[in-house]
Amino acid sequence: MYVCICNGVTDRQIREAAAAGCTTVAELTMRTGAGANCGSCLDMAMDVLQAAQPASREPLFPILTLSHAA
Repeated sequence: MYVCICNGVTDRQIREAAAAGCTTVAELTMRTGAGANCGSCLDMAMDVLQAAQPASREPLFPILTLSHAA
């Protein structure tokens, strides 16, 4: 589906940008051009970008802190 009609940016391109490490709408605009003209797609582009962010992984080994060191 087209998210940015002005620049022909699709949801697939936004998901690919997220997979390549894109995390902000400003960076997405620089990489794809989404939102660079009229800006009416920015809300939808942000939603697609956020939904495409890789889930944070739990660490395999918990980090121990010494907050009560004497």
